[in-house]
Amino acid sequence: MAADLRPLCFCVLLINLSLISLALAQDVKQFIYNGFNGRELILHGLAKVLPDGLLQLTDITELKSGVGFHPYPIKFNTSSSQSLSFSTNFVFALNPAIQNFGGNGMALVFSPSSEFPKAAAGSYLGIFNISTDGQPTNHILAIELDTVESPEFADIDGNHVGIDVYSLTSNDSATAVYFSDEERKNKSIALESGNPIRMWIDYNGAEMLLNVTLAPIGFQKPSRPLLSTSIDLSQILLDTTFIGFSAATGTRASDHYILGWSFNKTGQAKDLDISKLPPPPPLRKTRKKQNPLMIVLVVVVVVMFIVIVGAISIWRKKKYAEVYEEWEKEYGPHRISYKNLYKATRGFKETEVIGRGGFGKVYKGVLRSPEEQIAIKRVTHDSGEGMRQFVAEIVSMGRLRHRNLVQLRGYCRRKGELLLVYDYMPNGSLDKFLYGSMRPNLNWFQRIRIVRGVACSLLYLHEECEQVVLHRDIKSANVLLDADLNGKLGDFGLARLYDHGSNPQTTNLVGTIGYLAPELLRTRMATTSSDVFSFGAFMLEVACGRRPMEPGELDLVDRVIECWKKGSILDAGDRRLEGIFAEEQMELVLKLGLFCSHPNPAIRPSMRQVMQYLDGDAKFPDISPDSNVIDTFTTNEASDTMVSFSSMFESSSSHTMSTFDSILGSGR
Repeated sequence: MAADLRPLCFCVLLINLSLISLALAQDVKQFIYNGFNGRELILHGLAKVLPDGLLQLTDITELKSGVGFHPYPIKFNTSSSQSLSFSTNFVFALNPAIQNFGGNGMALVFSPSSEFPKAAAGSYLGIFNISTDGQPTNHILAIELDTVESPEFADIDGNHVGIDVYSLTSNDSATAVYFSDEERKNKSIALESGNPIRMWIDYNGAEMLLNVTLAPIGFQKPSRPLLSTSIDLSQILLDTTFIGFSAATGTRASDHYILGWSFNKTGQAKDLDISKLPPPPPLRKTRKKQNPLMIVLVVVVVVMFIVIVGAISIWRKKKYAEVYEEWEKEYGPHRISYKNLYKATRGFKETEVIGRGGFGKVYKGVLRSPEEQIAIKRVTHDSGEGMRQFVAEIVSMGRLRHRNLVQLRGYCRRKGELLLVYDYMPNGSLDKFLYGSMRPNLNWFQRIRIVRGVACSLLYLHEECEQVVLHRDIKSANVLLDADLNGKLGDFGLARLYDHGSNPQTTNLVGTIGYLAPELLRTRMATTSSDVFSFGAFMLEVACGRRPMEPGELDLVDRVIECWKKGSILDAGDRRLEGIFAEEQMELVLKLGLFCSHPNPAIRPSMRQVMQYLDGDAKFPDISPDSNVIDTFTTNEASDTMVSFSSMFESSSSHTMSTFDSILGSGR
């Protein structure tokens, strides 16, 4: 009887071991393959592990595919974008059947399944077919290494890297280059050279940023990625996701090899041990002898493509033609294709216009999956030498990260115009709330929150960035409101940068009358103090509900001082608030706005001091407009200054400077 139970016990033991193995698989957080000998993988199609440890996805058989996946699915937490992050790197080599004429490429794939039974070879890379490509229900993310330019997927060339969501029409793509930190420039790299190439893919869920970096195997990871794309993968990937590689050949063929692979979903993936990786086979030196019938077939196919696709390709190239110069390769990750912007705005239709100005128009756009709203400003430009510096600064602005800044995503140049791409702000600009009759009035709590938010963003620009950033056009029209009516400073088209500790350079006089510091008319030199002046005018504008200068009206600064002299400075506030505001806050904003708007730049506070006053970390001096002594207008050293407050603003409407015996405070 005991002997009869042995097979049953053995089966139970196997089931238990399988369950334990499955449980362990669900907890996999990282793995590393320095070669694939003795490693369990899921293999389909032509894929196999060679005796020396190479994972070969395809050979040079035409119109075939191969798939190699990690054996266990990865458990992602897609309930929140911030909880989904990962890092992976691998080494690959593509050995074409005919030098410089290989195909079709390969991809690292994130998929709910490790099998693609109906997938097509060729340009579909063994992942999709004509019916599954572009379907959001497939929940597939692929990082493609494409060696054939496929017009049906709008490929940019036959040697590029692309980020594909649901489809092989890439959300973002770039010609294969790597940034040389030693030479400080991008260098080209041929994907099908047969030489080992290393790729790093890192996703930060908190920032929703996917970075893809490329380099030859002998190089360290470059400091600049090839692709840096904003994307919310929590909306794309499922909780249970398989990870692996897929490759395919067409009428052009290549051997597709993976030498090693490392992955981590909770931190940085471990570096591969290059010394332990199997070497790829040497590059073929002779051309493969072609079947005459196959040569005829290839010629027929090429002729058909020329006849059928040629005219369409020429039309599309003209339609989406861009201005692209050699020096712009350095800014590749920040460049957005005109084609994507054209589709996002439905061909820049007039119905998508959400703003107008002397610069041109602003359009609302919707990028394709994952669906994201953007705002696109079209600015006229010339092609002079100054454009290179301007684009460099625009790209630098795109690296700024602050909750009270409208995020600049990138740019595009086309013919006689420059297109700047921003995050879309659903409530538009602040001036429409202050002056537009069709919008509801802002209450005092919302206004003071907007003022503080803009002040916080200016402190970040002036003191907390790698370089000093001067905005040069602070006004209510350039403060945009998100869905919760939080203020975000935008429109960096006039911004300038310089190094901390250095002096700003003279430049053209730009800005808006009423917000321009008076010293700019004389020196043409924008400074943080001239930004503070504009912010002072902005503070008064928000509190009083009127522009700094209006025809036939007393200038706003003079209006506030006049009310103050009468002992009722609060009368200068916006009457639409109907007296519903914190009186101490309103008084502080009005008086602080006057100090920031002072004609003498040496007297204006810094943005750090402004924040200290707004947050109550420093007490604003108790003064009156006619007092002769102002005590301690500084957060550092106290200093008694003999000066009449009202005299500070004599002739303020004409923006001329008064004469002072001394300067308020120290350390400005």
